Amino acid sequence: MMTSGFTETGLNRLREVLARHVESGKIPGLVALVSRGGETHVETMGTMRHEGGPPMRRDTIFRMASTTKPVVASAAMVLLDECRMRLEDSVEQWLPELADRQVLKRPDGPLDDTVPAKRPITVRDILTCTFGLGLDMTARTAPITGAFFERGVYGQEDGWLLPAPDPDEWMRRLGTLPLMYQPGERWVYNVGDDVLGVLVARVSGQPFEEFLRERIFEPLGMKDTGFHVPADKIDRLPPLYAPDGETGAFNVEDEAEGGHHSKPPAFPSGGGGLDSTADDYHAYFRMLLNGGTHGNRRILSRAAVELMTTNRLPPAQRAARETFARDAAHFGYGLAQHGGWGFGMAVRTYRDDYAPIGQFGWDGGAGTTTYADPANGLVGILLTQTGMSTPDSARAIHDFWTTLYQAVEN
Repeated sequence: MMTSGFTETGLNRLREVLARHVESGKIPGLVALVSRGGETHVETMGTMRHEGGPPMRRDTIFRMASTTKPVVASAAMVLLDECRMRLEDSVEQWLPELADRQVLKRPDGPLDDTVPAKRPITVRDILTCTFGLGLDMTARTAPITGAFFERGVYGQEDGWLLPAPDPDEWMRRLGTLPLMYQPGERWVYNVGDDVLGVLVARVSGQPFEEFLRERIFEPLGMKDTGFHVPADKIDRLPPLYAPDGETGAFNVEDEAEGGHHSKPPAFPSGGGGLDSTADDYHAYFRMLLNGGTHGNRRILSRAAVELMTTNRLPPAQRAARETFARDAAHFGYGLAQHGGWGFGMAVRTYRDDYAPIGQFGWDGGAGTTTYADPANGLVGILLTQTGMSTPDSARAIHDFWTTLYQAVEN
């Protein structure tokens, strides 16, 4: 594995390309971190607010959105390492709400046109997002999509999708829905990661955030990571913007003080609820590249890390995920084109851009991206406060990865 770092020319180009996005007025500010071998480079640009104000800093806290998923999956790996649950265990013993499922005959069909599930839902199904339920935003008119919002599983208030009720009530509501697919049949996005948080809490007997803090965040020194930003740090959280696609106006989707992330949520969302910093996420992804160790401390077994960060989808499921990604390319502005999926994260199984096969990580709808690349010993993190209501932050993410891979010293 090459570990010689980056070229100076490449880093200068990376800086120039990111600066272009900020200077365009489309991205108020950003923090980028790139590391390879023993080298780490951080860029901070722009301001916390669209209208100016304090500059972005290395310790600015961002809403990680779906970039939450790769981090919280590690909580399940701790429980697998300790044999407190197994991949093929039925989840019914901990999540009775998911027992005796009915499955829609057609995923876009009426909610009462169902057949019984062929088998129980397993831990593996939850971890791989193949347990049968997910948010398919390419099928907005399907009855099941409407039911997610009508039954309060996800909220449409202010456009936010994060669950609002407490975990037990959320599971009760989820349990009123039929599955879209048979357990283990098909990869469907997001819901499994929220179920995972409830599963970890019930298996461990601890609140989800408490378990994460004790087993992952504190051992890694992730001191600024959690499901809300406390009052003494709220000045380090920028507002989240959702630019208007027609006018370009910088609408505030979530204010810092008094916003969604200013107090502990009733439901700590494994699908998208974490707040964090570039350095905290770097510690986590570097631990994965190190095979589960941080300094002289082991966080996860090497086998657990390998299981989590390599493709877990069999060929038919992978083909379905690739088709979904292509069909939804306009929603994600070309992001999510990787092929495979591990636990809580994408795993690149074919090369269709500048990144090699084996790269793992994910992107977030709040304008965040974090991936690690074992072939190059590389971690890249780009954090913005600009949500993906427009392609602006997604384009910055594409350009970040395109220039970062040109900066790799051969």
